Amino acid sequence: MRRKTNVSLVLILIMTVLGTAQPVLADQFSDTIEIYKKSEAVKPFFSSAYGYAVFPTIGKGGLGIGGAYGKGQVYRGGKVTGEASLVKLSIGWQAGGQAFSQMIFFEDKRAYDEFTGGEFEFDASASAVAITAGAQAKAGTQGATAGASAGPATGKQAETRYHKGMAVFVHTKGGLMYEAAIGGQKFNFKPLQ
Repeated sequence: MRRKTNVSLVLILIMTVLGTAQPVLADQFSDTIEIYKKSEAVKPFFSSAYGYAVFPTIGKGGLGIGGAYGKGQVYRGGKVTGEASLVKLSIGWQAGGQAFSQMIFFEDKRAYDEFTGGEFEFDASASAVAITAGAQAKAGTQGATAGASAGPATGKQAETRYHKGMAVFVHTKGGLMYEAAIGGQKFNFKPLQ
């Protein structure tokens, strides 16, 4: 009986986080891109990347069982080429809720084509660099983790380079999430008609 109650509470928490997500407006994409352009660690990627994906808000929550969801757009040559959605389900030690934005840069056509090929999932070694002071994130099939690091407020950020043709950056908007979970970020891509 207690297990059913815990599962019900987790499902309510996930549905609340995902259900309170506001519709994504066009201004949110340009506003999010401007935030990332201000980061010294991200600036070089805007001029060198073949393309990128922007997720203005991703909501994440969990208590033992967790989930995350967000909608984004994919760009090539500064123009929108399609829409993407991110879904993550995880099981393991985790508690809390968080909202963040995420940008994924594609080094070349191969990486862009891999991401836009329909369904894509990060492998266990994929990680994200936080541009927010005091936050660090890693996302992959072994789960997502958070910790402390220096961000723009200190003027220091980790050196970032492409991993398997992709570089991922996150910007924490609010909330607090502790987790060491099993589950990965999965993306679906739908080209513009």
